[in-house]
Amino acid sequence: MNKKLSRIRRSKKTRSKIRLLGVDRLSVHRTSKHIYANLVDKDNKVIATVSTLSPEIRGEIKSTGNCEAAAAVGKLFSQKAKDLGISKVAFDRSGFKYHGRVMALANAAREGGLEF
Repeated sequence: MNKKLSRIRRSKKTRSKIRLLGVDRLSVHRTSKHIYANLVDKDNKVIATVSTLSPEIRGEIKSTGNCEAAAAVGKLFSQKAKDLGISKVAFDRSGFKYHGRVMALANAAREGGLEF
């Protein structure tokens, strides 16, 4: 089993437990250059999305593949979720380790007012 298949297996396990909770989820996807955050409702519909490719973030950061960029994504994501009236979500790290950029995004979203 290679690295990608292991990550996908872990993500399925996490998503099945989140589905039992019946709450909206903050889904994170990470590549070597960018980080993406999606707000997914109980019916698996994407409500809001923010990434390092978003025009609001693109102009204020130098590099898109670091913790500072991930924190900017988390901060903007929490603002968008609040505008939609959502304050409590489940954190879906998509099988990635809770470390580095994923952790920076989560901490910035918490500081912005989201509850996990």
